Amino acid sequence: MTSPQFQKIFVSFGKFITLGVVMMAMLCGISDSKCEFEAIFNFGDSNSDTGGFWAAFPAQSGPFGMTYFKRPAGRASDGRLIVDFLAQALGLPFLSPYLQSIGSDYRHGANYATLASTVLLPNTSLFVTGISPFSLAIQLNQMKEFKARVDEFHSSCTSGSTKLPSPDIFGKSLYTFYIGQNDFTSNLAAIGIGGVKQFLPQVVSQIAGTVKELYALGGRTFLVLNLAPIGCYPAFLVQLPHSSSDLDAYGCMISYNNAVLDYNNMLKEALAQTRRNLPNASLICVDTHSVLLELFQNPTSHVFCGNTKVINGSTVTATACSDPQDYVSWDGIHATEAANKLTTWAILNGSYFDPPFPLHQLCDLNPIG
Repeated sequence: MTSPQFQKIFVSFGKFITLGVVMMAMLCGISDSKCEFEAIFNFGDSNSDTGGFWAAFPAQSGPFGMTYFKRPAGRASDGRLIVDFLAQALGLPFLSPYLQSIGSDYRHGANYATLASTVLLPNTSLFVTGISPFSLAIQLNQMKEFKARVDEFHSSCTSGSTKLPSPDIFGKSLYTFYIGQNDFTSNLAAIGIGGVKQFLPQVVSQIAGTVKELYALGGRTFLVLNLAPIGCYPAFLVQLPHSSSDLDAYGCMISYNNAVLDYNNMLKEALAQTRRNLPNASLICVDTHSVLLELFQNPTSHVFCGNTKVINGSTVTATACSDPQDYVSWDGIHATEAANKLTTWAILNGSYFDPPFPLHQLCDLNPIG
């Protein structure tokens, strides 16, 4: 990471990178790490999907996965996602997608996220608009079914190996949410910011309600990641209407980012209200928005990697850059592994938790490499 862009990023990230490097160096000496969290259960969209969508609709091809996995691995990035790095830090394996029937191991959690998922139930089809049928309500139902099957299995079986967790794991798990982006962006071009804002209260209400239902299932620790600055995303800079006066010094769309801030404030307040009604629970809002806002630079590429389109009568297929580690955006919408790693460092540092949450006291955090 020696490009001028990343040199600027590291300078602007001085408030936590220095501490993060020191913390990682200290962690390298840990040989017998312990953590109060034995599993992660994740709910989300493509920002945290580790293969669920492509298990349901097999079609992913390169260059996805080129940096770490060296092959497509069900992730909308060149490598690992925030949830992957978080699992590494807690000493857990990568999360198996709930929808993946072959090779999955659920002893340390499950991932219900799928690409193009929304918080609200979609009123359209995947084959019409590209929105996933696995909305947050469906993911919650999958979680309920998973817990019921785990309880049933252990009540009827007393021996033998299994890839399922123990029934008591649900109270010793971390529940993570990284979802809402598609609710915000899928109709922006058609109905504008004003139209989208009308149903955002339903989005935050649905997230808060899901937390309550998971609490009833035994969950006690929840990390809810807020919405990224979509006004900086290269793809949306091309797709969404805006004027040059709506661009800030970094080339990001001011009006769309202000709308995201309104949503994030709404989410923060909804979580604060929910927190008051959940005794002995930790419900944390994670400000990934601030982290990613500092990472974004002027976008220059607006064609999705791996996609083919006709330009001036010629069929052209977009290929990946040979140095994705030097960029924030992977395909115009999703972050590179490098950006995901920096974001996870910031999360592990604890400076972006609201309210403060002593993750480093509850777990001997492992280095993320």
